[in-house]
Amino acid sequence: MRNDVDDSHFEELSIDAPGADEVAVVPWPLLLRERVVEKMADSPRYPWVVLAVALFGLFSVGFTITILSVSIPRIAEDLGSDTSTVTWVVTGPLLAFAVAGPAMGKLGDLYGHRRLYAFSMACVCVFAGLTALSWSAGSLILFRTLGAATGAGVGPASIAIINRMFPRERRVQAMGYWSMVGAGGPVLGVVMGGPIVETFGWRWIFIAQVPLTFAGLILGLLVLPTTERRFGTRFDFAGAGILAVGATSLLFAINRGPLFGWSNPAIVISFVIAPLAFVLFVIVEQRVEHPLLPLAYVRRRNFSFSIATQFFTNFAYMGGFVITPIFLESVFGYPETKVGGLMIARPLAFAITGPLAGYATIRVGERRSAVTGALLVVGSMVALSTVAPGSSDLVIIAALALSGVGLGCSSPALTASMANAVDERDLGVAGAFQQMMTQFGVVLGIQLMQTVALVQTDSVGEVEAYGQAYLLAAVVATAGVVCASFVRSTRRRAEGAPEGALVREPEAALAS
Repeated sequence: MRNDVDDSHFEELSIDAPGADEVAVVPWPLLLRERVVEKMADSPRYPWVVLAVALFGLFSVGFTITILSVSIPRIAEDLGSDTSTVTWVVTGPLLAFAVAGPAMGKLGDLYGHRRLYAFSMACVCVFAGLTALSWSAGSLILFRTLGAATGAGVGPASIAIINRMFPRERRVQAMGYWSMVGAGGPVLGVVMGGPIVETFGWRWIFIAQVPLTFAGLILGLLVLPTTERRFGTRFDFAGAGILAVGATSLLFAINRGPLFGWSNPAIVISFVIAPLAFVLFVIVEQRVEHPLLPLAYVRRRNFSFSIATQFFTNFAYMGGFVITPIFLESVFGYPETKVGGLMIARPLAFAITGPLAGYATIRVGERRSAVTGALLVVGSMVALSTVAPGSSDLVIIAALALSGVGLGCSSPALTASMANAVDERDLGVAGAFQQMMTQFGVVLGIQLMQTVALVQTDSVGEVEAYGQAYLLAAVVATAGVVCASFVRSTRRRAEGAPEGALVREPEAALAS
């Protein structure tokens, strides 16, 4: 490797030879990786290559999280089960993905994000193959849940790796693409799930996922930089366990409450356990020497308000995305194919806006992008609340696309602001905490909007009931606008300063 290459990102190749005259035998994978790194390390395009590889892996893992949600009856019939049981094929992975995230992110911070990325990709590959071979509803649920739990490390690992490759002032550009794939993958899965299952069968989804994740694993091992391993720091098992209990209890209660009944003992107990667990988590984190999440970050406005904004906007975004197909099918009588064609407007708008917003945010600042995006989500929910039989399909498409544009504007800015508010050594757990809180918003939005639409139908009719659900989402998204207004924009490089130079906000200014 040439002397002028900055190899601080890369794992040192150390070969112990027993004698000066003896030739050490280097495994060919290490030689191949060394040659790949040597060729790319000097290139200004290398960070973008890393971004592309990380996002390929993120998509190969994320697109199946929700893909089976449209095919539950078909899967239940195929496996000789009932729909209420097979529903856990979607619920189980969602819970596992959110709950396992913080622990996975912390493991990446401690042992290296490239290692965590490779481990997670390998596990997803194995469990995808096992899922395709599932022989019962129980085995399908088990393999899907384990795949999601182990795959939860890909998100925080990719965030940490990408953010380390870009200077703080340019992270928002990379996060535009990350947000597009991270949020667009599962949504695209919902849209494409039905046609794929109808044409090929649900098992082929996971048969196809095996070579995708394997390719992502190999590319990651060859291209992704190695982050340092932290020694002398112990993993916070107590904090991780308590946080997992609290998150599981809350998500379970929200998700199963409409089905079991809100007065069901299991639901009531879960709602009691959740806040107690979160209080206990705070107590433990204040006393432990090496906390899972340093609580000092919570006092930094760009950390807390960025995450809060994403919680509220994703409540409306995903809640609206799930109830809209039901609304169009039950009230408008639209067939599944037409509904899928209309719904694609939202992820398509997100995919186009996300990267563009990343570049625009460099000029206008994170606060303006976040506030604008949250306002657009509010506008989308208000527009959808006015839709009724006789409304033009163009109105529906425009209202759906408005949500995609809104989240595409806000997500890159908020993710970059959160990352800039924490130390680089904690990028993994911070990203995972953001992932978990976003998932809270997603699950809460889906369940509450569905519940409002269902409960109000008998008293005010279907059209009005769905309108009230959308207005609820608009109110919640408005809270996101308020939170976004507290985010401070990153100070950009002064004119004439060297590339990457950045004047940061003082840490005191980032605190609440």
